[in-house]
Amino acid sequence: MTDCRLYLRASTNDQNAGRAREQLEKFAAEHDLKIVARYMENESGAKLRRPELFRLLNDANPFDVLLVEQIDRLSRLAASDWQMLRDEIGKRQIRVVALDLPTSWRLADATDEFTERMFAAVNGMMLDMLAAVARKDYEDRRRRVTQGQAKAKAEGRYTGRKEDGKRNDLIASMLAARLSWTQIQEGTKASRATIAKIAKRQREVVEQ
Repeated sequence: MTDCRLYLRASTNDQNAGRAREQLEKFAAEHDLKIVARYMENESGAKLRRPELFRLLNDANPFDVLLVEQIDRLSRLAASDWQMLRDEIGKRQIRVVALDLPTSWRLADATDEFTERMFAAVNGMMLDMLAAVARKDYEDRRRRVTQGQAKAKAEGRYTGRKEDGKRNDLIASMLAARLSWTQIQEGTKASRATIAKIAKRQREVVEQ
């Protein structure tokens, strides 16, 4: 059996990163793949440095399968960052298999070296194409959101995202108690940008 590592990702903390787990496990069973680890995180696919993704890459052995639901779970990266990730995957000889990329399924099956190299080449081209499509979709969505916000502001309807006052009060208390930002992130699931904003407010109050 071929060792397989599941990668499950969602963009935000209020989304379920493990939504596709059952589907991936079923695919693995049908293709005689041995699941040796599961890696789950809530991080943007437009960001290259994702802790669980790189933990997977560091843990993987040559010819392990990296199994994802869709290519956009692996990448919504800009072209230069996608190339860096592709290089890392290639250097480690990891085989990427995605449920939305049937050409990759043959890489999950034991086969002769020639056939495997042929499918790896075809799969590489398809990976690049789907990664480009995923990036375009990401940029189109961001542009539509920006345009919608601009229109709402012009019409006096946009007030921005409401703050989570209870969470932000907790962050302020944890900062006052001199907990580290990492501890605060783990305890509140807030982004570092949010913690920085609360910390800045506290400094401004002290300086007044």
